[in-house]
Amino acid sequence: MFKPAAHHQPSPRRLPEGRTAASLRLRRSLSVLALVLVAMLAAAFRPAEARCVDEDSFDDRGAAANPTPGAPSSPVPAPAPLEQLQNLVREALSRNHGVDAARLLAEAALQDTEEARANKGIQASLTASASPGLGTDGHRLDGQMQLRTGLAVGRTIYDGGRLDRIVDWRSQQAEVARLGQIGTQEQIALSVVSLAFERSRYRMQAGVYSQYVRKTGCLVEALQTLVEADRGRMSELVQARKQLQQAELQQVQAVSSARQIEVKLRRLVGDGLPSIQGLSTLLLAVPELPEMLAAGEGASDIAQLAANTGALQALARAVEAGTRPQVSWNVGGSGLLGVGSGNPRSASLNAGVTVSIPLLNPGVEHSVQAARKRAQASALQRSDALETRRARIAEVHEQSVSAFDRLRRVALVLRDSDRVRNFTLQQWQQLGRRSLFDVMAAEADHYNLRVQYVNSLHDGQQMNATLVSLGSGLQAWMN
Repeated sequence: MFKPAAHHQPSPRRLPEGRTAASLRLRRSLSVLALVLVAMLAAAFRPAEARCVDEDSFDDRGAAANPTPGAPSSPVPAPAPLEQLQNLVREALSRNHGVDAARLLAEAALQDTEEARANKGIQASLTASASPGLGTDGHRLDGQMQLRTGLAVGRTIYDGGRLDRIVDWRSQQAEVARLGQIGTQEQIALSVVSLAFERSRYRMQAGVYSQYVRKTGCLVEALQTLVEADRGRMSELVQARKQLQQAELQQVQAVSSARQIEVKLRRLVGDGLPSIQGLSTLLLAVPELPEMLAAGEGASDIAQLAANTGALQALARAVEAGTRPQVSWNVGGSGLLGVGSGNPRSASLNAGVTVSIPLLNPGVEHSVQAARKRAQASALQRSDALETRRARIAEVHEQSVSAFDRLRRVALVLRDSDRVRNFTLQQWQQLGRRSLFDVMAAEADHYNLRVQYVNSLHDGQQMNATLVSLGSGLQAWMN
């Protein structure tokens, strides 16, 4: 019976018995070494991970690595962020000498207005004089003392509106001074709010770098344990220590910047600086541009220029009214009493109307034209300031929108960056699937993105604060 030929199967290569046993022993040794290294690495990271929990959550305990001098040691419930800003601005306004000076100037301008208004009423004056002299009585030379008294009462009936225009001029000047006081207060408020946000920025940066230091410290501790078993990984430990020193340097710089900001802030508000908790989420909504442009037209600076224009126009009309006739009534009386030879005595009483008509004053026309040109120049300055403010509002609005758009994009990148660094760390822990340099680069990129997030967040709020200040004002917004 026919049987098909079997396919030829090559016989396996036989190794010498000694070499086969050595190969198996090498494989077992490598497996055991791998398990030991994995166990050592996991044991090294276990206590480190316990110290690095919630590293992505920020609180100002990490930011305030060096607490603020004078801060209370016992925990006190912090007020709302808006209330904190209100307290800071209120304290700054009460301590600032520039605000006090502006207030005094406004009060002085009001007194000037009342003076101009009082000049329209009845005016009265009393005069008295005593004059010694010599007189003759026949052939004798006698000394004599003359006492004179006089009383005058009068009021302007018609002056072409000059006194009314002077009252208008003083009133507008008082309004200029009042708006100047508001503008000074707004500048102080913007400075305080900006410094408060800058303080929050650097304190949060210090918190991020503090977490970066802790995370890098975890890697250094793990590598120290590994190097004790494998001296060949010493270069990785050196690299991790270098990264740790850089992170510590960045943290120190952020804390130093925060302290410098706090020095400036204490000069304005004193030593009682509140916590920064909640301040980073206070001004997240970007105001609408048309609303801000409309509010900018009524800003205190623009209104001050408009009031100054009105004051100069009233002054020009007052100068022009000085060229018109003036009519006033007056009543007066006088008396004379002489002490000495003859003892002369006399008394008089008079009443009447006085009319004054300017006939020739070559310089008055130049005064009128100069006053009118100053008013026109002030009106042009107001228009230019308004156009500049509109452009500034549009620019700051775009910067604010850009900052919050950048914030949103950084947040998206940051989420993926967190996943990348976690995957990279896990792969490095699995015996060489990633190098330590990859781990360090992923960690550095992640924390740099977190700092960018903090910067974008505070940039947007700074722009919003400036935008509100250019419009209705920070004081109106806070109240």
